[in-house]
Amino acid sequence: MSAVAVHNLVKRYKSGKDIIEAVQGVSFDVAKGELFGIIGPDGAGKTSIFRMLTTLLLPDGGDATVDGSDIIKDYKTIRQKVGYMPGRFSLYQDLTVEENLNFFATIFKTTVEANYDLIKDIYVQIEPFKTRRAGKLSGGMKQKLALCCALIHKPVVLFLDEPTTGVDAVSRKEFWDMLRNLKQQGISILVSTPYMDEASLCDRVALMQKGKIMTTGTPQQIIQDFKQPILAVRAQNMYGLLQELSKAQQIADAYSFGEYHHAIMRNGYNAKELQQYLTRKGYIDTDMHPVTPTIEDCFMQLMQHKHD
Repeated sequence: MSAVAVHNLVKRYKSGKDIIEAVQGVSFDVAKGELFGIIGPDGAGKTSIFRMLTTLLLPDGGDATVDGSDIIKDYKTIRQKVGYMPGRFSLYQDLTVEENLNFFATIFKTTVEANYDLIKDIYVQIEPFKTRRAGKLSGGMKQKLALCCALIHKPVVLFLDEPTTGVDAVSRKEFWDMLRNLKQQGISILVSTPYMDEASLCDRVALMQKGKIMTTGTPQQIIQDFKQPILAVRAQNMYGLLQELSKAQQIADAYSFGEYHHAIMRNGYNAKELQQYLTRKGYIDTDMHPVTPTIEDCFMQLMQHKHD
């Protein structure tokens, strides 16, 4: 039995006279003990999926189970055995760290002491601030407190909706270290994120855009499926360079990527000819070299094929 099984899930919203289909027939499975990531930009439909799976929203089509329980028929059971950390900090700002934790333990008819072993490694980092009000914590500390509250009743499946958005790089790394430790304790974890680099930290991922899943697999499998060569290209006039790369016949697609542009080359391309083409266009200072594809490159290619 899967930890989570989703089949053709649909969610629609009314916007004035229009109907927006935020989730369009999404299907995926998450194995028990797996760390599964849903990767996509804002508006992709990630939060709607999480809210349906945690029984906060009713689907408009399809079905899903969490730990074998149906998200509609068994909503009360699901609420007792999942942990959910929403994208926005939703704890009680006026309660202290300690009071928030005790409150959530009480809701689930347990105590902090009963499941302390599960949260110990996380809680010790915020324990020095246990008498501080939650609203006065830093972003990283709020994140750790929210995770402790989501875990205090020992859930079998943990849903984390964009947990690292808006926190510093050190806190992001610490958070993913915590998730790996939780996974070793047998908890199935679903995490959504707009950060493509976090895909490599998951066992498997689904790349999502505009309500649809474009592909699912291990990060390694998705990268291996990327067959076209990529050149990283840089010059002084980066905006003008991107325009010229987009016009070049040898290039299937081009987009900004950090300090460089990435050019997806057509098979059999000639780098010397491309260099000559750019020189004729006035780019005599071009830095150009092959690079290994990343998850972000795969996402961009899938988007390109979707519109072809």
